[in-house]
Amino acid sequence: MYDYLLGGNRNYASDRKAVEELLRTAPSSRELALNNRSFLIRVVRYIALQYGVRQFIDHGSGLPTQSNVHEVAETVHPDAKVIYVDNDPMVLGYGKTVLDESPNAVILNADMTDTPAIVAGLKDRIDLREPVAALFVSVLHCIADNKDPKGMIERTVAMLPKGSVVVICQLVSEDVGVRDTVTELMRQQTGGKWGRVRTKAEVRDFFDIDRLAIEEPPGLLDVTDWRPDGHAPARQETLEWIEYGGLARVL
Repeated sequence: MYDYLLGGNRNYASDRKAVEELLRTAPSSRELALNNRSFLIRVVRYIALQYGVRQFIDHGSGLPTQSNVHEVAETVHPDAKVIYVDNDPMVLGYGKTVLDESPNAVILNADMTDTPAIVAGLKDRIDLREPVAALFVSVLHCIADNKDPKGMIERTVAMLPKGSVVVICQLVSEDVGVRDTVTELMRQQTGGKWGRVRTKAEVRDFFDIDRLAIEEPPGLLDVTDWRPDGHAPARQETLEWIEYGGLARVL
């Protein structure tokens, strides 16, 4: 669905049908997806330039699409290493084919909430003595409350060395009707394998973790406005939901 919203060709009829239904409830979803992808590109480039980070873990990466994390990071550091974490068989099969061309980027078959499995998979790939960027970009809404998304972030932060960074953002709405309708739609489309649209306050709580310090400015906000680079964002005609979050340093 995300690939279709971005204008890609790695999607199926069922994805396109689900997107059309989503657009009836949340008509700004295509612009939101485009702006979220732009944020991912900006934040990866910023982390590589300003923090000098050369190692990235992209949790719940999904299908490879345009301007992937390793492609952006390599424009700053050609030796940058990227671990994509996903457990979708389609993502794993297609991703391995795409990433064969990049020796420093691999897909790890793991649930993003299974931190011990991820740590085991990092062996000989990521050096946890050096700074790492842990990315949770537009994935926390895929995790149900009973899978403890905040606990996942806490476990991740605990394994990261000082000087690392964590990026967190997810879909939010202050309209309870939008939250309930979109959440139910996505649960139906994913066979119950989804979380929920949350509120800004709930996302802020994800950052309330020992050793995490939100980078100020810009703080937490609609990611469309996070350190703009001069390129005009896709205009959301309606703001029934937004992608909300930011970047935090590991102390």
